[in-house]
Amino acid sequence: MENRTCIEWNKDDIEDLRFMKVDVLGLGMLTCIRKAFDLAKSHYGLEWTLANIPQDVPAVYDMICAADTLGVFQIESRAQQTMLPRLKPREFYDLVIEVAIVRPGPIQGDMVHPYLRRREGKEPVEYPSQALKEILERTKGVPLFQEQAMKIAIVAAGFSPTEADGLRRSMATFKAKGKVNDFETRLIKGMLANGYTEEFAKRIFRQLEGFGSYGFPESHAVSFALLVYISSWIKCFHPDIFATALLNSMPMGFYQPAQIINDAVKHGVEVRPVDINFSSWDNVLEEIEADRYSQAGQMVSVDELLNRALKEDTNRERQPNKIKAVRLGFRQVKGLKEEDIQTLVKNRAGGYRSMSVFWEATRLTLPTLEKIADADAFRSIGLDRRQALWEIAAYHDRPVALFKEQQPSVPVEKNIQLPLLTESENVVLDYATTDLTVRAHPLSFIRDQLNSLRILPAAALKDAKDGDLVRVAGLVLVRQRPGTASGICFITLEDETGFSNLVVFAKLFETFRKPILQSKLLMVEGKLQIEGAVIHVVLQKCYNLNQLLNRLVLPNREEMPLLTLSKRDERTASMLTISRDFK
Repeated sequence: MENRTCIEWNKDDIEDLRFMKVDVLGLGMLTCIRKAFDLAKSHYGLEWTLANIPQDVPAVYDMICAADTLGVFQIESRAQQTMLPRLKPREFYDLVIEVAIVRPGPIQGDMVHPYLRRREGKEPVEYPSQALKEILERTKGVPLFQEQAMKIAIVAAGFSPTEADGLRRSMATFKAKGKVNDFETRLIKGMLANGYTEEFAKRIFRQLEGFGSYGFPESHAVSFALLVYISSWIKCFHPDIFATALLNSMPMGFYQPAQIINDAVKHGVEVRPVDINFSSWDNVLEEIEADRYSQAGQMVSVDELLNRALKEDTNRERQPNKIKAVRLGFRQVKGLKEEDIQTLVKNRAGGYRSMSVFWEATRLTLPTLEKIADADAFRSIGLDRRQALWEIAAYHDRPVALFKEQQPSVPVEKNIQLPLLTESENVVLDYATTDLTVRAHPLSFIRDQLNSLRILPAAALKDAKDGDLVRVAGLVLVRQRPGTASGICFITLEDETGFSNLVVFAKLFETFRKPILQSKLLMVEGKLQIEGAVIHVVLQKCYNLNQLLNRLVLPNREEMPLLTLSKRDERTASMLTISRDFK
């Protein structure tokens, strides 16, 4: 802003100078929700706001309880998805608790398990006084929020409001070690003086002490819970809008575009590839009736495709409520500039019907054309990525300007038949250029090899029994070692059937550090742990199977550099060694 100066100061210095401090959060999910509202208005004629989304819809809570929350605000993490089937949220305040309870403070303060046991009826809910019941009744007698800590200090320990605010501030330090323990003597003595037992007073203090490692105020949790519900509602009833808005808001959250797209497909959304005739910079929605492109790789003439697009625009008014298809945008292609794509879209009137028409209309640079071809975006004019690259190279060498009519000195070869890429090669190249694919999952091409090693698909784990020794394999999505987990590492794998969640204890993490950190395709052997709807594999051994991904590119080659699907790929394991170990 004009005449506005921004100065960066340490927040503790601001505190010492007694300046007013206000936290302003920039949340990616707010951007996503705004874009979802815009899509709902432009494609469905719906005027959504944060205030008019229907509340307490059972289907939304059914989805949340099933931990079907990939992409949902705050409850998409591994820890939250593990908690959801246990806490079973059925109303809005349950979401408030869900947001607050999976935090370092409640975990370290031993609040999580007592709350769950009381919620499930496995432990009685008792209150030492009516005053504390009024404060803690909504959270089953367990203090989960900073406001409750302040009220307990005032009501049970005789704190003044100023002292209680000092306690609150000590719980909001966001430092490795808070200052809650400065209030230990004052709190316990105050509670003893008011007739509470020493055991109860110390237990309350231990719980409050956990807030020094980050606990939530209730008002904060309520605000977050609203965004949890809104994003869940959109995902539940309009998965096409939800996926498109998420993709257009990246980077954010725990998951990459590939997982967002896979999840959308599982929820009945058709996802269409990037294409010069139909894609914009952003991902957009299209009518489902316009089956413009065969995902099996079969070509459709550009005239037919463009006629269908025109027909779609005519029929849009008559079919406003059907789910739309997601057309991927050029923002998903690595290395492209938005201004180049705007040029492409601006000059697309009537459609691009050949490479020569496209090049003459856009005059994009050779590197940009190659990136578009690498993304396989010329299929609507009958060219796969290899053919498009060939034509780009040939067309770029044609005489122009004063030399336009001059014949090249080297004879031009005609009717060149290039070998088609296999489907698995296309999948790998999709990942290399866009980090995603609308084709088959990479592991579907090597399932026979995985079956020969007695490796279960992720979807089969639910049919096994607790305590079974199992083997699973998948692409590594997430590796987490929370500071509150005593060195335990949590890993999420993905195969063509779903996700599998691994638990790696600290000692085994150090033993298998190399394959855990270097694998893109990881196989583990471990014991199945089933608790209700929550399934984990507790790791005992693991192996790097990156070498199997090589065969997606050239199946008949045993040794070749891996075209990586991830920045951390490194081929370190031998299938012969793995097979020998399993015998």
